[in-house]
Amino acid sequence: MSNTTHDYALGELDLESRMGALGTETTDREVRRISLADFDRRREQIADELWSAATDIGFFQVVDHGIDLAAVNHAFAISEKFFALPREVKEQYPLRKGTNAGWEYSSQVRPSVGTPDQKESYQLTLPRMTDLWPSEDELAGFRATLLDFEHKCWALAMNLLGCFADRLGFDREFFTRAHDPASSTYQSTLRLLHYYAFPDELLDEPNVWRAGAHTDFDALTLLFQRTGQGGLQVLPGAEVDSQAWTSVEPSDDAITCNIGDMLMRWSDDRLPSNFHRVRAPRPDEYTGPRYTIAYFAQANTDALIESAGGKYPPITGGEYIAHRIAANFAK
Repeated sequence: MSNTTHDYALGELDLESRMGALGTETTDREVRRISLADFDRRREQIADELWSAATDIGFFQVVDHGIDLAAVNHAFAISEKFFALPREVKEQYPLRKGTNAGWEYSSQVRPSVGTPDQKESYQLTLPRMTDLWPSEDELAGFRATLLDFEHKCWALAMNLLGCFADRLGFDREFFTRAHDPASSTYQSTLRLLHYYAFPDELLDEPNVWRAGAHTDFDALTLLFQRTGQGGLQVLPGAEVDSQAWTSVEPSDDAITCNIGDMLMRWSDDRLPSNFHRVRAPRPDEYTGPRYTIAYFAQANTDALIESAGGKYPPITGGEYIAHRIAANFAK
């Protein structure tokens, strides 16, 4: 690992460690909604809109995205059924260290807050799923549903990344080659998330978070949310001293997208990977369970992350993720 890469990773965590306060909230930032309707014909216009939103706060929402709402609803339904399984069933499919595959329970601790996120999750990373699928008797249709949905997410993510490739001076299929699902080195992940219902005694507790402030390690994240199940907030890193967070309104028809650390590095920092968190509900808000589905487009382990301007030394996707995880433990 080069000193530059080490310092870069630790620098990100130094910044993240300052993000544990509740802060304030502002509506001054706009999380833009971008229509992908008639994508092929409107590609140049869409690319301009994506670039403008991404270089602004690193977050945007896409609608008319081509993933049918019925498919989204079905994925959420099967996700809820999985998390409703007895714990002893889910424990048969545990998250394997360093693989991003399997089930985990209240195990993710963010450097920003130092306490476990109030959630459980199930990760699907295609080449790493041996013995991690519930049986058809335990949950009929689970595997087929998730594999189909993962492919839909991959296709959409590649369209969006293709637009960024155009603006970064790469060829249009550059990121598609770097996220090849047919390869054994594929490491993009579909993640089902279940944030627990909040008991009254935890409301207004200052140190309880559904997910502490962090950036994503990947190139691009797609987040599916349910109307009425809010809590996601964003804060651009350039404005970290303000500690003024902006809420992202959830809706069934919009996919919330954000730039990850990989794409920030690939773009010589032109595309910012910004902080986000899921704050705890307040007494006057919905306190029931919150379900989301995230797709993390993460470059294959053997893909070379080499920026056009040469600001950072080349590094493979596998090395990059390993260094970021190691930096977490170094802190």
